[in-house]
Amino acid sequence: MTAKSFADTNIVIYAEASDVGKAQRATAILEPGPISSQVVTETISALTRKYGFTLTEAHEVALSLMDLCEVVPVGADTIREAVRLAARYQLSHWDSLIVAAATLAGCETPYSQDLQHNQLFDDWLRIINPFAG
Repeated sequence: MTAKSFADTNIVIYAEASDVGKAQRATAILEPGPISSQVVTETISALTRKYGFTLTEAHEVALSLMDLCEVVPVGADTIREAVRLAARYQLSHWDSLIVAAATLAGCETPYSQDLQHNQLFDDWLRIINPFAG
């Protein structure tokens, strides 16, 4: 059985990239695993602010993303877990929310370029940067 994976916002952005190899790798990560509601909203923001997408185009990407992936909500339990993780591992609030959502979704492998490659949380959740050399 394959371990559940979780994608950070930057993986979603790569799925929309012009670099075909990175886009294919990112899409393969997205298809089987959950994402959080935070990732969906950050994707809309990043696409419109940094990548020149119109709001309509960014919304289309977000809707497609939600059709492709299970979306786990960021609620009180996620925030409590994020606070714990931020304190224990000196993470930013936003990074701790990603790790917390992955943890609560039962994922073993969150994929991210923003967090340290191979960092281990709570002795079982390992961050992977799929584009690390």
